[in-house]
Amino acid sequence: MALSETATLDLLLLTLGGFGVGAAGAVLAARRPGVSRWVGHACALIGAMAAFALGAAGLAGGTLDVMIPALLPVGGLSLGMDRLSAFFVLVIAVAAIPSAVYAIAYTRAYEGRYSLGGMGLGFNAFLAGMVLVVLARNVLTFLVMWEVMSLASYFLVMTEAEHRETQQAGWIYLVMTHAGFACLLIGFLFMAHETGTTNLSEWRAASATLSGPMRHAVFVLLALGFGAKAGVVPLHIWLPRAHPAAPSHVSALMSGVMIKVGIYGLVRLGFDWLGIGASWWGGAVLIVAAVSAVLGVLYALVEQDLKCLLAYSSVENIGIILLGVGAGMLFKSYHLDALASLALVAGLYHTLNHATFKPLLFMGAGVVVHATGTRNMEEMGGLIKRMPQTAAYFLVGSVAIAALPPFNGFISEWLMFQALLLSFQISVTGTNLLFALSVAALALTSGLAAACFVKAFGITFLALPRSEQAEQAREAPWMMRGTMAMSAVACLALGVAPVGLLRLLNVTAADLTGTYADVRFNWNGVVANNAFAVVSPLWIAVTLVSLLTLVPLALRVIGANAGWRAYETWGCGRAVQTARFEYTGTAFANPFKRVFGLLYRPVKELDIQFHPESRLFIETIAYRNEARSIFEEALYGPISRLVQWGAQRARIVQSGNVHLYLLYIFIALVVLLALAG
Repeated sequence: MALSETATLDLLLLTLGGFGVGAAGAVLAARRPGVSRWVGHACALIGAMAAFALGAAGLAGGTLDVMIPALLPVGGLSLGMDRLSAFFVLVIAVAAIPSAVYAIAYTRAYEGRYSLGGMGLGFNAFLAGMVLVVLARNVLTFLVMWEVMSLASYFLVMTEAEHRETQQAGWIYLVMTHAGFACLLIGFLFMAHETGTTNLSEWRAASATLSGPMRHAVFVLLALGFGAKAGVVPLHIWLPRAHPAAPSHVSALMSGVMIKVGIYGLVRLGFDWLGIGASWWGGAVLIVAAVSAVLGVLYALVEQDLKCLLAYSSVENIGIILLGVGAGMLFKSYHLDALASLALVAGLYHTLNHATFKPLLFMGAGVVVHATGTRNMEEMGGLIKRMPQTAAYFLVGSVAIAALPPFNGFISEWLMFQALLLSFQISVTGTNLLFALSVAALALTSGLAAACFVKAFGITFLALPRSEQAEQAREAPWMMRGTMAMSAVACLALGVAPVGLLRLLNVTAADLTGTYADVRFNWNGVVANNAFAVVSPLWIAVTLVSLLTLVPLALRVIGANAGWRAYETWGCGRAVQTARFEYTGTAFANPFKRVFGLLYRPVKELDIQFHPESRLFIETIAYRNEARSIFEEALYGPISRLVQWGAQRARIVQSGNVHLYLLYIFIALVVLLALAG
């Protein structure tokens, strides 16, 4: 039963009130860091819980319409909610709730070192900005809240600004996010001018008045702006720098939900604001999605920085989500509305799933980094014995992100495969080839993701400790472990019982495409396109649990020895095993570097130090095999050098001579008067 508009308004006020009190309370209590830490994040938790209720109410059919003309010029502050907005509010809340609880304990280590008042202010402003972006209903409201979200996240990334890598990460993030903002601003201005309205909800009907070239120009501009925020290749270069540099609870939000705001914009653009678009729009999104998915996981595979690996993995998952969005746009352009809804349901469900397991992984990584003092996996190892609960929760996140049952990543990727495979209903050879390549990209990505998280979990938690810090690591406080447990349970619940939410997402997709997906959802299984494919996540889970339970019982019944026998791991004939004999992350990734060497462009260095008395004896061997980014070298490197060259040449204009500056002003006035005349 849908809530009344008054009830949804109350939930919105509670949401914004929680964030507002959290921001103000954190600043006012800044002189007492412990109080500031609790007030800022506890109030953020209240706001996030209210946002969860608001999103759930909106998915159930609740609406919202808020207009405050005096608050902003050109249309005032305008907010509204349909099912798509409600879903993304829900996604934001799903990641914000555990992140806020986790932050209460996590930021204790920042007391006395950084301003917890500033962190609380930025955290609450960040959450409020994201919620208001997806609820915005006119151009100025959208752009103002977009900037609030971007600036708040920038200051959070710069928390540890004394580190050079943090400064560089913040600078690149600021440049990329404002380049994207410039594209959005120009695209919105074009659209508002051509349609005669700044009301976003009126654009779908008014978009028919746009000429073909203008529609294409608006699509490209807005897609670039939203794609930069989503972190698609090649606009992703800020993401693997900014996410690792931020505190882990902020990384969880940036990777789990902030980049999804870009997805929200792309869905609005492709299915709402511009109506039915050209087929090449969907094809372009599909190509970018496939490239992002494959390259994201390939770069994640060779990373030794645990948080950077997770950041590149987000590029991969954004690619998977956009496979659904791009396929839906293509199906829509061919008037296959039911297939468009299926692809969109798959993309939206993976959006929610990623917002569940990626914060879990970043929270686990934050615990590990605090316990070991390093993000380098080569200096970890053996943590499963010292941090068993953290290891278990990180394993759940790894299995979920690798799309293995019974966790949630499996069902959304299964739906994605069905949507892509059903493209044979389009009788255009080029389009069929594009879909075939997308299926291949998704299959390759799934396999590589499993390998990537075998490495992430194995190198981090298994074998022997590789450093003294790893040897002395201890389990996280109960609040952080409890938060990770909550996210792990959510991953299992969304994987075992997705039916209710999938039904709501089918209605959400139908609001945009006009037709429900041809999928039957029930507790026994999900049936796609008249039994084209069937899966039962609940029975898969029951089967796995039964096997894990019955096999030990069967062994006991037949008389197998069930006792424990403790013995050291077989050491290949060596009497003493040390961490130096372990399989390293570099060795694990080396086969991939060989196969995909064109993309990685690895730098290999071997430094051998001989004994001073004789070259027959070696003291140390240092081997470095680092991957390079082909986009940074081939695309952004030349752009950076060109900008620097132009800046050097432009310095002659800034001479320091006041008379010359007055001459510039005089010339500018003459030119303006001439143009006015």
